[in-house]
Amino acid sequence: MSECTDPFVGKILASWRYDISGLAPEMSGDYQAHLAQCPRCHSRQKLHRTVDLALIGLATVAAVVSILAFLVIRQFQWPHALWLELGSLAAFALSALVWLAVAIATPTPIVVKKAVTGAAITAASNIHDRLPENVRERIPEGVRARISGEGKS
Repeated sequence: MSECTDPFVGKILASWRYDISGLAPEMSGDYQAHLAQCPRCHSRQKLHRTVDLALIGLATVAAVVSILAFLVIRQFQWPHALWLELGSLAAFALSALVWLAVAIATPTPIVVKKAVTGAAITAASNIHDRLPENVRERIPEGVRARISGEGKS
């Protein structure tokens, strides 16, 4: 594997798991440029995202298989079914916990964050339009401007 073009920046990115999606645009410019120019850091970033998505996929498959096992055990009423059912439910709980932990730890791209924010503002705007006038007047001006699209998003 090739060497990092700027080891100092490479170490910073490695400590953040190559995630710059949460940084302010003013701060992330140098890091984005480094990721674009440094093949080592770019490949490491792709590897980290691939591992995260693979773990989420495996946890999802494990959860589905655990639920299917529970349903099969329940259907056939095997001897010692209670222990088997408890085992399959425990496997489901563990899979769900792993899925949640990986999903929380996996950085989301800024595009997804903007899409979620845009959808939330659209929904808030729809609700705001249906509020009675006396309730609308109580909403702070900054919030009203943001909902109507006049403020920063």
